[in-house]
Amino acid sequence: MRSPILWSEALLRDSLGSSASTDAVAPSRPPSDPLVPRNMHDSYCELVLPFASSADVLEQYTNASGGIRTGMLMEHLDSLAGGIAYKHMLGPGVSALTKDLGFYIVTASVDRLDMLAPLYPVRDMRLSGQVIHTGRSSMEIAVRMEALEKDGTEKTILLGRFCMVCRDARTHKATAVNPLIISTPEDQMLFNIGELHKNRRHSRAVRALDRVPPTSAEAEELHALFLKYGQNENNKGFLTAEGERVWMGDTRLEKCLMMFPQERNVHQKIFGGYLMRLAYELGFANSTLFTRGHVRFLSLDGISFARPVPIGSILRLTSHIHHSTSSAQYPAIVHVGVQADVIDVTTGAERTTNDFRFTWCGDVGTPPLERKIIPKTYRGLTEAMLWLEGKRALDMGEEIRGMRKGP
Repeated sequence: MRSPILWSEALLRDSLGSSASTDAVAPSRPPSDPLVPRNMHDSYCELVLPFASSADVLEQYTNASGGIRTGMLMEHLDSLAGGIAYKHMLGPGVSALTKDLGFYIVTASVDRLDMLAPLYPVRDMRLSGQVIHTGRSSMEIAVRMEALEKDGTEKTILLGRFCMVCRDARTHKATAVNPLIISTPEDQMLFNIGELHKNRRHSRAVRALDRVPPTSAEAEELHALFLKYGQNENNKGFLTAEGERVWMGDTRLEKCLMMFPQERNVHQKIFGGYLMRLAYELGFANSTLFTRGHVRFLSLDGISFARPVPIGSILRLTSHIHHSTSSAQYPAIVHVGVQADVIDVTTGAERTTNDFRFTWCGDVGTPPLERKIIPKTYRGLTEAMLWLEGKRALDMGEEIRGMRKGP
């Protein structure tokens, strides 16, 4: 959520921080405060974007081909998820955030955003969501984007999930959130879905390649790549009978930006939705350059938030194509990773703040993608693991789309 406080006021508060007590600046929530159980619908929020009804609104969001800038919609979804989380904590009657709440809410991760249908043709869009699951200090928020047709019908365009965590304003440790009231069969179904997602997150974390080795099948696939292409590792790119092969490292695309206070959130850090948009647009550019054609967004496969991005810092965004393939349904599919690092201007040291993963596909009717990504497997283990992570993400996306498509 963006900050309603003037930056000049925030700077004044910061300058007075050394003379004010920590308790006065950021009081903790009193331990006796009751955590009132909430209904799921208590946290429901929606935002209507009248793209078809207002030429002025459309002009602010239109892209070069006349469609809608997806990265800007991601900004809105992140802000919406934050608003939903605060509404769950403060109650359905809240209309604005007050000072000294005793807690604050951060985005822990974005599990998935799946595009179920194209944004084109341009229509009015409704973004909505609500809390569907709570843990001790966490909330899972389901978001939806729907196209509002002129005949009154509605079509779901996108579904997604945000995981938010509540922290104590003074200690910055995890603090309890209001539990949910499960009052209807639909509530129970949504809560069970949230519990399933929680278990899957744990399972993925346990199987992460930075914790455990690849499976025997994955290791065998990497070894087969090395045997097939290892002799070409000194070449920048090379042709085979199956098409062009490109080293992952040669797909690097990056940009550096100064972080200005106009893009801050309520915590006086850079707004996460803005970072999502920046990462999306860099990843889109990279996937377009790699496929050498127009691509459309298929899914956001995950975002991790390691630490906040300070105002006034220099941010480096680095993108690589992690995996590429084609299928009967999609002639070209590319999985792209974007890493965000904050640079210390005095030492030059960099710290990773975010890791973004996206999937794009080629337009229907375009020829199958002949350019394929190859990691320098044995001499570049990091690339090999990224290649496998990309393959896992594409396999999971294909499974999810297959389930939604049905028999």
